[in-house]
Amino acid sequence: MIPDKNQPSSRSHPLRGYLFIALAALLWGISAVLGRAVFTGSLPLSHGAPRPIDPLILSQTRTTFSLLVLLPVLVASRGWQRIKLPTRDLAFCLLLGMLGVAVSNYFYYVAIQRTNVAIAIIVQYTAPVWVLLYVVVRGQQKLTPQKVVAVALAVTGIALVINLLGTKSGSALRFDFYGIIAALLASFSFAFYNVAGHRILARHDRWRVLVWTLAAASAFWLVVNPPWKIAAAHYAPAQWIFLFVFSMISVLGAFSLYFLGLQHLEPTRAIIASCLEPVFSILLAALLLGEVLRPIQTLGIIFVLAAIVIVQRPDRGTAEESLVVEPME
Repeated sequence: MIPDKNQPSSRSHPLRGYLFIALAALLWGISAVLGRAVFTGSLPLSHGAPRPIDPLILSQTRTTFSLLVLLPVLVASRGWQRIKLPTRDLAFCLLLGMLGVAVSNYFYYVAIQRTNVAIAIIVQYTAPVWVLLYVVVRGQQKLTPQKVVAVALAVTGIALVINLLGTKSGSALRFDFYGIIAALLASFSFAFYNVAGHRILARHDRWRVLVWTLAAASAFWLVVNPPWKIAAAHYAPAQWIFLFVFSMISVLGAFSLYFLGLQHLEPTRAIIASCLEPVFSILLAALLLGEVLRPIQTLGIIFVLAAIVIVQRPDRGTAEESLVVEPME
């Protein structure tokens, strides 16, 4: 039975929690590499297939397949009444699913396709910084020296990663303007999901919110890319198998492990531990796809990760709550 909890249990085991979070981060890293491999042809699924897998169909099927598996499991384990939402919260989940999950996923995979794994995931991972700036502008938190340092590190880190500071030509990371814009849009959408979803996650458990945001994203993609267009693409059986396995790994497998980790860790610690995701993604891309980083770009990645850790930690000497940003791959 899927637990209906948002907080760590009284019998928490922190080391076990960190292990679950690390495994979830590893699955998300594998997903990023699989996406890049299938976009570039490094993972040929079917010779002579009429149409290659692109970011749109990858984004659409990962949400739809995950919903088709998760919804029956939740209904069977909890009953329909325990996964229903009030009308207002349901409408809110629809908004989160479309503008948060669907848009973020699509632009993230566009960024992976047009640049590479390192650029896409590091730029997207600046979302907590945008959330921080939002709550500061709204007056919900104060701009402390710690937060100023975090923002400066994140901005500098992005500039180094995408070679914006004019280092030598021939960088291992290819600068693609549309790809960079897509990565930024993914990070803004990711930030929107966290800002807008904070209150609803305080009222309902994560599995319930996840299933309804997946439902909204799936409905959105049915409008954008209806079934007859998918049928006309004539995807090969091997491509469909890949899409199903990809959705199980990147959504249900990873989030199951992440939510298990939350049963043993406070959300702030879990979020910091989930920063292993870009580390795993970049290392796997280097090992399996030959994506090599130059030292200046590695420094940029370290800056961004440091900024995320700083943002998630509470300020010393203040009573403000820490800024918790949920992962949404």
